[in-house]
Amino acid sequence: MSKPTPITRSIDLGDGREIKIETGKLAKQADGSVVVSMGSTMLLATVVAAKQAKEDVDFMPLSVEYREKYASHGRFPGGFLKREARPSDHEVLISRLVDRALRPLFPEDFHADTFVNVSLISADGETMPDAMAGLAASAALAVSDIPFHGPIAEARVARINGEFKVNPTFSELKEADIDIMVGATYDNILMVEGEMKEVSEEEMLEAIKLAHEAIKPMCTAQKELEQECGKAEKREYSHEENDAELKELIWKELKAGCEKVAASSNNDKHARTEAFAKVKEAFIEKQIEEKGEEDVNTKLIDKYYHDLEKEVVRNLILDKGERLDGRKTDEIRDIWCEVDYLPGAHGSALFTRGETQSLTTVTLGTKLDEKQIDEVLNQGSEKFTLHYNFPPFSTGDARPMRGTSRREVGHGNLAHRALKRMVPDPADLPYALRIVSDILESNGSSSMATVCAGTLAMMDAGIQISKPVSGIAMGLITEKDGDRFAVLSDILGDEDHLGDMDFKVTGTRDGITATQMDIKVEGLSYDVLAKALEQAKTGRLHILDVMAETLAEPNPELKPHAPRIERLEIDKEFIGAIIGPGGKVIQEIQATTGTTITIEEEGNKGLVDVFASNKNSIDAAMARIKGIIAVPEVDTLYDGVVKSIQPYGAFVEILPGKDGLLHISEIEWRRLEKVEEVLKEGDKIQVKLIGVEPGSGKLKLSRRALLPKPEGYTEPERRERGSSQNRDNRDRRDNRDRRDNRDRRDNRDRRDHNDNRRD
Repeated sequence: MSKPTPITRSIDLGDGREIKIETGKLAKQADGSVVVSMGSTMLLATVVAAKQAKEDVDFMPLSVEYREKYASHGRFPGGFLKREARPSDHEVLISRLVDRALRPLFPEDFHADTFVNVSLISADGETMPDAMAGLAASAALAVSDIPFHGPIAEARVARINGEFKVNPTFSELKEADIDIMVGATYDNILMVEGEMKEVSEEEMLEAIKLAHEAIKPMCTAQKELEQECGKAEKREYSHEENDAELKELIWKELKAGCEKVAASSNNDKHARTEAFAKVKEAFIEKQIEEKGEEDVNTKLIDKYYHDLEKEVVRNLILDKGERLDGRKTDEIRDIWCEVDYLPGAHGSALFTRGETQSLTTVTLGTKLDEKQIDEVLNQGSEKFTLHYNFPPFSTGDARPMRGTSRREVGHGNLAHRALKRMVPDPADLPYALRIVSDILESNGSSSMATVCAGTLAMMDAGIQISKPVSGIAMGLITEKDGDRFAVLSDILGDEDHLGDMDFKVTGTRDGITATQMDIKVEGLSYDVLAKALEQAKTGRLHILDVMAETLAEPNPELKPHAPRIERLEIDKEFIGAIIGPGGKVIQEIQATTGTTITIEEEGNKGLVDVFASNKNSIDAAMARIKGIIAVPEVDTLYDGVVKSIQPYGAFVEILPGKDGLLHISEIEWRRLEKVEEVLKEGDKIQVKLIGVEPGSGKLKLSRRALLPKPEGYTEPERRERGSSQNRDNRDRRDNRDRRDNRDRRDNRDRRDHNDNRRD
């Protein structure tokens, strides 16, 4: 079998970099497959769709999986199994970015199971693969026969030192004050997500436009590839049955009742949902009475009634400027807030907007509590984490709580990006910081409620954030065959579901900090986006005003029960002494003082953080550490403790972990036969450091130097000193001989014991 000749296309990014798309070489049994590469970074994208839809499926069953192979960067996976397992949050977030750009472009009546898989198969460590994942997925669809109204592509735009750059490297992105990912077709923006450092609405629009210009040649290259592969004509399918007569009957008989419910201005979501359902149920009962249950297609009735409900709600807004709950298009729901609701938490807040409510907590921890990151291209730790939970009861659903959903990961990430630039620098906030938002009620904008509640909870905890942040979700209703449109502030869940845009914007009074936008229609102009951003700014400032009525600025101090951290800078050479052999010293300090101690290197110094729930414990631990790093000085007096007695003297601990020899001749002025005549282990005595042995650094101590010299005292002759020394040496030899004899006896006993067991 001969080696296949792939079909390729190249995209010039304009600064010497090139993106290459290749098909026809790998994974040829998939419906479509491509390899997208830039430099040494390569992505393999495949797509497969079932030939037929499953029975009673009336939605697009699309599954997008982005995975990073550790081998792509020459690494082993962590953990016991040493293999890739469940996707990381990072992989989930990229999967969602691709999904959100692809999903709106499948035909409305195409319902076959479709699987898009994108894998990082080679990485250089600098090129960011997530910016090419959307392009790879769309290119795989382009070279397949799967119906798709694309192509699309995604591009990252960052502003670095005032200059915009498309698809920057990991290193360059660290200096960016704007970081957004944009998904688009050749003509229209579909998806935007990113974070900013308090930028203006105009600056964000400029970044979106630049990304769109970079995407256009990517779409052109895919179209050329599609033509060359002979895939311009897509497969035929029939996934829906329709009944034009039934559809007309539903619109004729139910429109008035549907309009009445929509115009009732009911603030209760469940009551409104039940009212809409009753209109449909009455029609179904009437049909069953007339035709019999077997001849009534409830699936089609559900579908056509949903379309009617959507049209009625949209027309109410476009024709009369009225919304389901009676608000005007730019009106925000009623808001109430409360802080310090949970007395046991380090910080807490309740934020309720309409029927959406977040109960949010803040927890402070040590470096040991930081989130550990071990991804293919990113390793390290993260001091600030935010988790978003969306339990079923928040929407009145009767179903069990399972693992964390992709939606929860995505909403938590958006709130995290909104707040993280307002969190103090590590030098000013040595704590690990965790925010948890539990959504207790939901009717739209729960991620934005998380941002607001997170701000209040941090201020309640006494964290000195730079500025408060609020968030708002904007919606859009457009006329299908006309020029009319309405931008909606603070959308409900129904308005998100039935509308054309979900545009979330967060920020301070001075600028935008994060955004996420999904557009469900084609042809959205930049003028409409500009209006949505300006209306969002007005709403954002209004929400900040309401929040300020509850808590205008951070509390000056941490809560009394919140843990404290004190930091000490030390010379790098002392890190080992504080830790001790096998961690013995630091573990003993923690156990005896009730503290948690962490040490990290930073250049030529060490940073020691002591963490405890009370000041006394911290003070005790700090005293021990300062003793370890203290440098003993000759001619200085020390209060010591006798640690051990030897025939030739005593070892005295003068500082934590620092012992010196108090020779028998330096205990008293008189001559001693045994150290035990004066000292025993555990005695507290005062000594003077009289010397440090060159090279070894051994400390020489004296007690007699602190005692009055006896009248008429004369130093012994050197011979006598020598005799004393000889006696000491003789004693040490005798002790060694006795120890050796004991060891030989013990070994003989063990051999005898083993021989007896064998017999």
